[in-house]
Parts: sequence; C-alpha cells; structure tokens
Amino acid sequence: MVTRALIAINVVAFLVETGSGASLGGGGGGTVWNHGILYGPYITHLHQYWRLLTAGFLHDGLFHILVNMVSLYWVGMVLEPAIGAVNFTAVYFASLLAGSFGALLFSPGVASVGASGAIFGIFGALIVVAHRRGIPIWQSGLGFVLVLNLIISVTFRGISIGAHLGGLVAGVIAGALVVELAERRGLRSLALLGCVVLAVASVAGAIAVAGGPGLAPNGVGFA
Repeated sequence: MVTRALIAINVVAFLVETGSGASLGGGGGGTVWNHGILYGPYITHLHQYWRLLTAGFLHDGLFHILVNMVSLYWVGMVLEPAIGAVNFTAVYFASLLAGSFGALLFSPGVASVGASGAIFGIFGALIVVAHRRGIPIWQSGLGFVLVLNLIISVTFRGISIGAHLGGLVAGVIAGALVVELAERRGLRSLALLGCVVLAVASVAGAIAVAGGPGLAPNGVGFA
C-alpha cells in the first residue's frame, strides 16, 4: 500500500507541476517547479527548507518520472512486504532526505529534482535484507542491477550522483537498523528512532553544505 501511495503522490505532484507550467519534455518551469526544486542557495539564503523534501516528489519531464516510478514499483513491491509498511516508509523518507544531502554535498549550485535518492535507498535496504535472509546478492541479480545503476549515474551527464550515493548509503544503514534491531532483537521502535536520527542528520548536513554564491540555478540534476 505504501509503494502504491508513494507512486500516486509522485504522479499527482507531476500533474500539478505540469499544470503549473513545467514542460512534459523536461527543462522545468512553472510555479510548482520553482517553489519545489532543491537548490543550495535557496536553502541557505532564503531558508526554504521544505525543498529538501519536495524535490524528491518532482520530476523533470515525462520520461524522468516514468523511469523512476517503474523503479519504485519494482523495488518497493519486493521490499515493503519483506519489512512491513512502517519500516519501509521510514527507510524511504530517510533515504530521500539523505539523497538531498548528497545532492547538495556534490553540487550545491545545481538544481535537483527526482525520487532516485529514495529509490536508491530502498534498493540498498533490499540488498541488506536479502543478504540477511540468505539470498545471494549476485545470483539474485541485485548486485548487477546496483552496479549498472551506479555506472549509469556517473556516465550520463546531468544525473545527480550525489543524490544516488546519499540515498544508497542511507538505505544500507536504515536496512541494517531494521534487520539488526527490529527483526533480530524485536526492538522495532529503536530501529524507527534510528531512521529518524538518520533523517535529522541528513537535514542538518544538507543545511550545512547548502551554501552558494548566487540565487540562479546552474543547470538541473536528475535524481
């Protein structure tokens, strides 16, 4: 249910974004886009901290959201039943915020949008959970898909490698918290608290590295 709800929220956000002036072919524009993208100086100088969250629900064109939603469906429909809706939600949002941190850490002067930080996070968590349950990462294809996505992240121009890496690292940590605390020791509340701490630390880190000299975004990074 959470995976489907997240996809629905992303699609609705994209429709509203497009309706407010953004182009289906990419390139941004419009009221929702301008007020929701992740861009370091807007956070540092204008204190628009909501962008750390909203950017994860905006996309730069139809192809961008199509790829991300297919990926979210594929990974989410495997991980959510495996760890439960509450744990899955915690992993998703911790990874989303960590993705924003990573994007700002690598490129604070480039505007960034997309759900890939969160998607990489739940993919990282899925690898941890699969390993814990004795599922061979390489035989299952998870390792290959991860390496392929990382190669794509550093190969194609415009992709926010920072968002992908930030989300992936947070997902691995959050997945480990769920496995070690919630599943092995029955400390579900402590695992969720760990995810909250991870999210808060990501927000604090993002604010710390969000500085920039100007207020005009220098390009767009796809997450």
